[in-house]
Amino acid sequence: MDAVVENLFSLKGRRAVVTGGSSGIGRSIADALCRVGADVVIVARREEQLREVTEELRAIGGAAGWIAGDLGDRAGVHRVADEIVARHGFPDILVNSAGINLRPPLGELSEQDWDRTMRVNLDASFLLGQRFGPAMAEAGWGRIINLASQQSIRAFGNSGAYGVSKAAVAALTRSQAEAWSPRGVCANAIAPGFVHTPLTEPVFQDPARAEAMARRTMIGRNGTMADFTGVAIFLAGDASAYLTGQTIFVDGGFSAT
Repeated sequence: MDAVVENLFSLKGRRAVVTGGSSGIGRSIADALCRVGADVVIVARREEQLREVTEELRAIGGAAGWIAGDLGDRAGVHRVADEIVARHGFPDILVNSAGINLRPPLGELSEQDWDRTMRVNLDASFLLGQRFGPAMAEAGWGRIINLASQQSIRAFGNSGAYGVSKAAVAALTRSQAEAWSPRGVCANAIAPGFVHTPLTEPVFQDPARAEAMARRTMIGRNGTMADFTGVAIFLAGDASAYLTGQTIFVDGGFSAT
């Protein structure tokens, strides 16, 4: 590989934390970062799944570890952050991918659903950013990658609390960029469209619904987890050194129609 290209995209010597890294898009991103040299720690709730994915990452030659925790509880978030620092040191790269998708019709949305959605989708990203962002700034280099959604900018399919939380994630990303980019920390968000993951599996079990979603894209298909490999590597490394505060829509053109 050309040395210039390798320097732009290699993550050798970097430490990355990926929340929600045991499944879905988070898992795909953890795999991608591992393959280009990062030491990756994945965070999720289920220990068995965490162990399984960690072994798969190690099998491809990556350095990987895991920490179990409930990011829907503030005390749990702080405990996870403490454990990350104690066991692995401060990360260079933080990927906030953990999320939940509670989307009843707005008139049926309970306060409990609202609170739980905000705690997992927004508060955890804020709290982990508060813990690790200043340390990245002090070190003079860092990357924060938040997972937003095309529902950050449009209502769709009972967006409810989910859409609000993802719009807030995009705004949080801009605030993190404003705070720490002058000291080498780039903060950006990835906004997926309709992607085949465990969370969306019920829709894909209905071929007519899945095809209808595909027709709404410009590319003509729904997303796969592999579609996030390239953008994650780009945003996590030196290639994106002059890109910050942005929300990048990886949705096949869904949001542009």
